[in-house]
Amino acid sequence: MGKIIAIANQKGGVGKTTTAIILAASLGVLEQKTLLVDADPQANATSGVGFDPKNIKTSIYECLLNETEPKDIILKTDTPNLDIIPAHIDLVGAEIEMINLPNREKMMRAALSKVKDDYDFIILDCSPSLGLITVNSLTAADSVIVPVQCEYFALEGLGKLLNTVKIVQSRLNTDLEIEGMLLTMYDQRLRLANQVVEEVKMHFQDMVFDTVIHRNTKLGEAPSFGESIITFDASSKGSINYLNLAREILQKNNLTRISEDDKIIELGTDE
Repeated sequence: MGKIIAIANQKGGVGKTTTAIILAASLGVLEQKTLLVDADPQANATSGVGFDPKNIKTSIYECLLNETEPKDIILKTDTPNLDIIPAHIDLVGAEIEMINLPNREKMMRAALSKVKDDYDFIILDCSPSLGLITVNSLTAADSVIVPVQCEYFALEGLGKLLNTVKIVQSRLNTDLEIEGMLLTMYDQRLRLANQVVEEVKMHFQDMVFDTVIHRNTKLGEAPSFGESIITFDASSKGSINYLNLAREILQKNNLTRISEDDKIIELGTDE
C-alpha cells in the first residue's frame, strides 16, 4: 500500500509546487512508483511536468465531483516511474460545489483510495490556502511536508497551518503525521537565511529535515521546459538537494538504508 504525502503551506512562494514535482520525480528515479496529484487550481504541477492545463479535459476535479475513476485520467510523464493526476482551472470552483455535500472533507480520500495500492508514494500538491481542497488533501494523506522559506516571514502563518493539521488529526484523520519541515530557498551567503535555519531548527528540532534546499536558478528554469530538474539538469545543486530529500524520506520510512558514503555529495555553488 502506498504512502500519501501532502505538500502544504498556505503561504505562497515557498517552493511548495517545486517540492511536489521534484520530490515525486526523485522518488521515481529512485525506483519508487510514484503518483503526483495536482490539487491546486493554478495547475502549476501539471504544466511543470509537461502538460498544458488548457488541454486537460478530465482532472482531479472530475474525480472529486463527478466520481470519475482516477485510473482513467492518470497520465504518464517523461520521468521514470512518475504518473500524474492533472488539474485545470475548474478546480477553483470545486470548494463552492462541495460545501453542501455529505463527507465533503473526505472526497479526496475516497478518490485516492482507488489507486493507493498501485503506487509506492502519492505526492499531493496542495493549493496555497487552508480551504476545503487543502483540508481534503490533509484528510487523505498519511503525512504532510511543510516547505519553509529561508526568509524573514518564514514562520508567519506556520501556526495557522499547524493548527489546521491538529484539527484534521483530531476530527478527520487521526493517522495524519508531520513528515517534516523542509527549509527551502536557502542562500548560505545571507546572514538572515542562516538565522532562519537556526530558528526553525531550534523551534521544531527533529521535525526539520536534515536536507536543505538551496536557492538555485536551474530550479526556476526547468518548469518552463515542462521538465523536473531531475531530467532537466541532474547534476545541478537543486537536483542533488531533492534526491537527498527523497533518500532521507525513504530512510525515514525504513524503505532503504543509507550510509554516509552512499549519500549524494553536494559540489559547488551552482547559482
